[in-house]
Amino acid sequence: MAAEPSTSGLVNHFVAMARNNAWANHRLLSACEALSPSEFAAPRTGFFPSLRATFNHILWVDQYYIDAVAGLDALRRYNEPGPDFADAHAMRLAQTVSDKRLIAVCERQTDATLAADCVLPRPNRRPPLSKTAAVLEHLFQHQIHHRGQAHAMLSGTAVKPPQLDEFFLAGEEALRRDELRALGLPET
Repeated sequence: MAAEPSTSGLVNHFVAMARNNAWANHRLLSACEALSPSEFAAPRTGFFPSLRATFNHILWVDQYYIDAVAGLDALRRYNEPGPDFADAHAMRLAQTVSDKRLIAVCERQTDATLAADCVLPRPNRRPPLSKTAAVLEHLFQHQIHHRGQAHAMLSGTAVKPPQLDEFFLAGEEALRRDELRALGLPET
């Protein structure tokens, strides 16, 4: 019988971060569903000029990095049109598919795969190899960075931005339970 691949707290941390990511995206995009497509696309102050552009960027970058970590042809993303979901509902559904894929990729990690080199191809240059763990860390940081901008943009609408920090603490389980169930994620 073959030995199980070695996993550590770091693997579990990435799985938890992927689940938090899915929950936060679901919660924020669900709030954005109260916006009309024109409000979703309206010009706002942020790195990208609208909620629509911000969320479509998040999804494209997620797909690129998930492909790279999964050992797929991430460079193909540069040759395909980027996503352009015009309303928050369609965006949430697409982001949920991507988030579940990220969770599955994280669940397959081991200490060895996290320490392995990951190729991040670019069409115009060959960047140095990065460790898989660093790519995942960057992916989560990228999500948090742009989701924070989207949260701030949403505060400039009639829709109240939702709390996005109620995921990890035991005393806040009831505050996230419904979304976790909707996503099919464990409640603890």
